Amino acid sequence: MTGTHALLFNGLLAIVVLFAALFDLATRRIPNWLTVSGVVAGFAAHSWLSGWNGVWTSAAGTGLALAVYVPLYAIRALGAGDVKLMAAVGAMAGPFFWFCIFVATCLVGGLLALAVVISKRRLIQTLLNTLQIAQALLKGRNPANQEPEMDFRDPHAVTLPHGVSIAVAAWLAIALGQLHVI
Repeated sequence: MTGTHALLFNGLLAIVVLFAALFDLATRRIPNWLTVSGVVAGFAAHSWLSGWNGVWTSAAGTGLALAVYVPLYAIRALGAGDVKLMAAVGAMAGPFFWFCIFVATCLVGGLLALAVVISKRRLIQTLLNTLQIAQALLKGRNPANQEPEMDFRDPHAVTLPHGVSIAVAAWLAIALGQLHVI
């Protein structure tokens, strides 16, 4: 990919995740107009630069994101805006680089979560909750149905704006020069 093409994808991605993080911090929601625009921009840029191969790259990135994030939404571990944001990231980054951003998102989110639960003095309870979640999932049950606090929508749940973790991970990928789509 030429420098101009990388700049296009990196710029699109940086802008979408920046606004997503800002909205998520301010309102704890990521608007549909932003996520849909990200998906459309990813597909449009890929198809413009690479034709049908680009369309397949966007489709594969979007599909992988949905395959990973829809089950998390189904067990109420995160919101629909997070799912749609990662679908937009997949459309722009393609499957391989989406996966790199996903791994970085997990690491960033884990560090942020650790800092939050320690600051709120909830580390032990969070570790116990994690065991409950694992047990419920191993039994094929939805953890949020067993304990209301396991549902991110519960007012007593300790939550983080996941859009921030996604944005930091994407910016790290861009800054480290690891995002060379197609």
